[in-house]
Amino acid sequence: MPVQVQGEVLSVRKVGAYNAMTVVAPGMAELTRPGHFVAVQVGGPESSMLLRRAFAIYDVKERGVYGGTVEFIFSVHGKGTAWLAARRPQDKLDLVGPLGKPFRLPAERVNATLVGGGYGSAPLLPLASSLRERGCRVDFVLGAGDQHRLFGQLDAKRIATSIEVTTDDGSQGRKGRVSDVLPELLDRAASDVVYACGPMAMLKAVTEICTARGIPCQVAVEESMACGVGVCMTCVLPVVGDDGLTRMVRSCVEGPVFLGDRVRWDDVGTVPEDVVGSITAGTGH
Repeated sequence: MPVQVQGEVLSVRKVGAYNAMTVVAPGMAELTRPGHFVAVQVGGPESSMLLRRAFAIYDVKERGVYGGTVEFIFSVHGKGTAWLAARRPQDKLDLVGPLGKPFRLPAERVNATLVGGGYGSAPLLPLASSLRERGCRVDFVLGAGDQHRLFGQLDAKRIATSIEVTTDDGSQGRKGRVSDVLPELLDRAASDVVYACGPMAMLKAVTEICTARGIPCQVAVEESMACGVGVCMTCVLPVVGDDGLTRMVRSCVEGPVFLGDRVRWDDVGTVPEDVVGSITAGTGH
């Protein structure tokens, strides 16, 4: 079960185009698994910004001088994240977590390829460590618009057997997108499973490549999450269930990690007519 804590900011630092924030959050670190996220209240108790902001958890430390800590990565996009970036050590922060369903780990040794876009690579780094502890081979593909928006290359190099880097503008690594280099890496690494996190268009492309090769793929989606606990229904997307039927499911509760081939990528942002519970489902209209 998630916990709600009034945490204390331990540090805020710039990492390229992003911000890394570490918060003392007793009781949260022990529950966290790769793929979980945290929902953070922004603006302070007197603010009109009522909706929390959701961030994938990058790192946890269960014990330390200050107690258990969680670290997450974020980019400034609006007033809420700008307020968050202005926090300083010892400021108080209200957090709820860990939330969502984490990545599922293999029961035996496999060759795993991890694909991250921008700071979507943050939850993949603790996942990589967990996979290596199980004796798995780990290969990385990291991509971003430019070198400043890449995240985690040094960590990935320490963990992985190999790493491919792409940038849209060619400022670091190979010019292009992760989908340009992924097929070659999957063949070279004899990949058994793929894990991915990043922009939705990237996740769709990764899923299509994996499906064509018959490789299972787990994706952590980046849908907007307002409440983080399944109440507001702002993060729903169409996903095919084990029974072959499509339902609108909540990314924050049933996800954020899904099997890539179950997400109806072309219908994200809509409610398909054949969705269970739709007025037109089964009527032919």
